Amino acid sequence: MADNIFLQFSELLGIVVLIALIIRLLRQPLIIAYLISGAIIGPFFLPNGESLYAPLAKFGIILLLFIAGLNINPTFLKKVGKAAFLAATAQVLFTGAIGFIILQFFDFSIATSIFLSIAITFSSTVIITKLLADKGDTETIYGRFLLGFLLVQDIIAVIIMLFLTNVHTADWHSTVPAVLVKACAIVGFIYLLAKYAIPFLLNKIAKSPETLFIFTIAWCFVIASLVRLAGLSLEIGAIIAGVSLGASPYQMEISSRVKPLRDFFLILFFIVLGSELRIGSIQQILWPAIALILFIIVVQPIILFLILRWLKFTKRDSFLSALAAAQVSEFGFILIFKAFEIGYISSSAMTLLTSIALITIIISSYLVSYNESLYQTLRPFLKRFGKDHHVPADVGEQQYDIWIFGYHRIGAKLGDALLEKKMLFAAVDYDPAALDVLAEKNAATFFGDAADVEFLDELPLKNAKMIVSTIPQIDDTLTLIKTIRRHNKKATVIVCSYNSQDAKLLYKHGADFVVLPSLLGGQYLGELLKKKNWGRKTFEALHKQQLKELTTT
Repeated sequence: MADNIFLQFSELLGIVVLIALIIRLLRQPLIIAYLISGAIIGPFFLPNGESLYAPLAKFGIILLLFIAGLNINPTFLKKVGKAAFLAATAQVLFTGAIGFIILQFFDFSIATSIFLSIAITFSSTVIITKLLADKGDTETIYGRFLLGFLLVQDIIAVIIMLFLTNVHTADWHSTVPAVLVKACAIVGFIYLLAKYAIPFLLNKIAKSPETLFIFTIAWCFVIASLVRLAGLSLEIGAIIAGVSLGASPYQMEISSRVKPLRDFFLILFFIVLGSELRIGSIQQILWPAIALILFIIVVQPIILFLILRWLKFTKRDSFLSALAAAQVSEFGFILIFKAFEIGYISSSAMTLLTSIALITIIISSYLVSYNESLYQTLRPFLKRFGKDHHVPADVGEQQYDIWIFGYHRIGAKLGDALLEKKMLFAAVDYDPAALDVLAEKNAATFFGDAADVEFLDELPLKNAKMIVSTIPQIDDTLTLIKTIRRHNKKATVIVCSYNSQDAKLLYKHGADFVVLPSLLGGQYLGELLKKKNWGRKTFEALHKQQLKELTTT
């Protein structure tokens, strides 16, 4: 029997790897490979979604929710802001209500309509984070907003899961209060442990990476089990276990060590889920699937776009944020999986959600990859949604000889030199913290994104003599150069690049000089060799100077 399971497991993983390689060639997220693998090999290995793999898939869910809780850092919640909270709440309410109406139109039961409409409401934290990282947009205005937006969505999803997974008994109105009392007692106990005992333990344990990993896994499962004994689900327990470690200084290390284990078990979860994609039943859910896909890809982004415009976001940031959120979340899968276990929904609803997820994830990955091109194409139409008011009305009255785009590291050094020479300049950045440093020195600052053409059009660049950009993204830099040259053909334009191929492209499009950090670094070390002794004392002095600069910029 053991040999048979080992052989079966090897065959399953071999097929998954083969499909994953094909999916990677198509530049799609690996979650698609896992779902397709489950759909193809499910009938052979998982005829009823049972056997060895279903319990192992449960581990993937627990670890996924543990890491989700780990990222719900109470200190970070304060930084998310009112905008992310209002946008996420409004989006959940509007899209959930419309999704429910669509499902009712296709004669789904009330229970199925509720669960499916909630499942398709949330966007995928895993997918969006990966797509933003691939594009280098995690630190942009819309990227940082999306991370906060997703965090609030995850919290809402946890609250909904807490309610829906504990009201399935006939006498739920009497059992839920008792469960909540027990849960509050256990959460209070866990809070005290996390506040007083865990920091002391982690300081001792963290000296050994292996011990830290074992402790983390043990903490996750022990806390999940305690919460389960109180009457709540293991899933809620996993989230509570993660939240309790969220404020720990070792949060990043814990997360990085648990993720590989989580990913392994999640493969099995999505394979089990994909096995519910019954090819024969697709014809029955074809029209509801088409309607919901169009809703997620077209209507849901429009709703989020309008919400963000109402919250005074620029058209560009509203558009890019809305476009990125057009897919089904992993929380949706977990919610539907749980509803299926309880008996609220049938396997056809699982097939419907899996089909929708496959197609929306594929489409959204291309939408995010080409979001700037789509924005430029639709820009004339988006002008109908009003003017952006992110630049002071009297900005045109003041002229600046020099503009710095990206006041951070290189920009800060340049700004200090200009202040020393008492030259008139202005700095542009989308990081308020970076601008605050400069504002304290009474220099002109503008909060905005250099990739936003409308924002650039409102800046008085026409009479500038020199424009310096430290922005690393090639697409954003090209947008900046083209806009500058449209307003000012005489200004000296200096930009940054991290490889020679991009540098040639920037020169071709009108840059006067391209700063290549690798060449400058080599030149700097060469000059250092000529002027100073390359001994320990020299580098200790440079070390101290660099640390001082890193803490002030």
